[in-house]
Amino acid sequence: MGLISLDSVILQSFAYSETSKILRLLTRTHGVRSVIAKGALRPRSRYGGILEPFTDGVATLHLKEGRDLQTLSGFELRRSRQGLGRHLVRFGGASLLGELVLRTASEEAHPELFDAFRRGLDALDRAADAELESAVLAEAWHLIGHLGFAPALDACLACGRAVEPEEATTFDHAAGGIRCPECAPSAPGRPLPPHAREALVRLGRRERVPLERTAAHWQLLRRFLAHHVIEGRELRSLAFLEAALTAA
Repeated sequence: MGLISLDSVILQSFAYSETSKILRLLTRTHGVRSVIAKGALRPRSRYGGILEPFTDGVATLHLKEGRDLQTLSGFELRRSRQGLGRHLVRFGGASLLGELVLRTASEEAHPELFDAFRRGLDALDRAADAELESAVLAEAWHLIGHLGFAPALDACLACGRAVEPEEATTFDHAAGGIRCPECAPSAPGRPLPPHAREALVRLGRRERVPLERTAAHWQLLRRFLAHHVIEGRELRSLAFLEAALTAA
């Protein structure tokens, strides 16, 4: 395909040899791509130290389909988002979004995911400290929906009946949704009172909600991801984020 310019966000950046960097990019039209930025670590590099995680810009690269590692020719900066790196919870939340994309996205175009990821980073960058934990949960659940793993929260998994807002339900994280009071006794799951289910629904819509039991929210997210998104593997960003929240 030759030289091509792509709207991109840097998901990951690490040194390769003494002078170069490997980048993982999320692009609007070509999914997740790995590129090498030759000379990026040299003191007088033309990239000037901008090739860091969460940076937004236009990446120009020599694209050869079938090759795992492409060559970066240039990067036009649009937004650096340096503020995310100066706050542990913001950085942890952004890292969680980035790791979810890295673990699940492909080289196929997914413009809606690209836009959702960028909106998520901007939301974490702007969120007030008082609502930051809610913002991280909201952006994580919203991104999970764009990745195709949204939990079923409106109807019972077993009988299909629509659940009324005031009904207490059971959340089966392995099955990926709720069960009504009639079906819950015969299946595994944890109680999910009406206000907690409403909070999950609103978080999935990127709404900020008051969090009464934050530990329960993170436990539910962790278990859901383990079964449906990362298949039991560890998310290092989630462990980092939970430690940052504890220390905050």
